[in-house]
Formats: sequence, structure tokens, C-alpha cells
Amino acid sequence: MSEWYVVGVDTGHTGALREADHLLLALAAELGLKDHVLGCTHHVRDGRRPHTALSFAVPSERAARAIRQRLTEKGSGPDAGPGVLLGVAFGGEPHGPDELAAGAAHAAAEHTARTGGRAVLYPGADAVTGVMTVARLLEVSAVDQVTVLGSPEGPDPEAKLVTREHVRPEWRDGRLVLAAMPAAGGTLVPFEVPDPTPCCADH
Repeated sequence: MSEWYVVGVDTGHTGALREADHLLLALAAELGLKDHVLGCTHHVRDGRRPHTALSFAVPSERAARAIRQRLTEKGSGPDAGPGVLLGVAFGGEPHGPDELAAGAAHAAAEHTARTGGRAVLYPGADAVTGVMTVARLLEVSAVDQVTVLGSPEGPDPEAKLVTREHVRPEWRDGRLVLAAMPAAGGTLVPFEVPDPTPCCADH
């Protein structure tokens, strides 16, 4: 993956990850981010209370600066009331209330270094549906690697992955990695279970 430019955003969201996903997708739609974007959630532990921040990576510095400008002008997220400020960070330029600006900077730094961040939007995500082989997943999406819990070696490229329409890879040491676990019939499923589907409901 070539160099991308990352904008961090923090609304102080303290709800479930599913709600954070909806927030990220709503904000991406509002900003007109459809193609060539990688959007992640980030856990922020600093500040008064743990919460989730967001980041958006685009392949153009000009586009990233435009995103930052729109967010700083807007000043509120799609799930926030009028006048509720956002924290925004790009290129060492934080904006907004101190705690939110720090959270945005944290998200941007993690994503830029590719050491943390849970990807919700990524190239090829729309093609990752139904049942597919591990090889096909790696071919059609930005996912770089699949790991299997309890297995020191990677999965067979022809192993079938039941996506459950919920595939959330994470940045680890510069690679976008999907954690999977064994399921019925020799298949694999993503480790993260789609909420509110109960664990083990499909196997």
C-alpha cells in the first residue's frame, strides 16, 4: 500500500463498537468519501474516560487537508447536537477541545504508523461477503494477512472463510491483519462477532 495521508477525528464516542462503525460510515458519507479511503476506529484510554476515536486515510495530501478543513468548519459529528465540537488532527495540527484533539491525534498517529486501528472502510471491503477462500480475500481486499487463533502458522489459502458480512481487520506492525478462528466444517470465521449476533449462534 502506497503512502496515505491520515486525518484523526474524535467525537468522544463512548458507545459500542457497532455504533462507532455507524458513526464512521455516516461521517464518511457526509464527507463524500467513497473510494480510495481507509477508515478505522481506535480505542483511546487517555483522558477522563475511555472512548473510541476515528481516522480516515486518503492517498492525497490535498484531499486530507480538505477533509480536515470541512471537519473543523463543521464542528459537530453526525450524531452530535449543534455546537458540539470535534477533535481533529492532521499533520501535527490538532484542532478542537484539548481532550478530543488529543484523541484525534492518537488515532491519526496509530493509523499513520500502522500499529493500531480497526478497519471498517478499506479497499475491497464491499467484495468481502458470503463465503470465500482466504486467498480470494487477500486478492480482492486491502487485507494483507489472515491469522488463526491457536495456530502458529497461517491458514491454508484454500480454507473457506464465512465472512458473516462483518470483516474488521486491524493494523499490526504495518500490515492489515484479520484475526480468524476455527468454525464448523473446517471453515473459518472472523474473530470479531457481529453485534448483536450472539457468539456461536451460527455454528
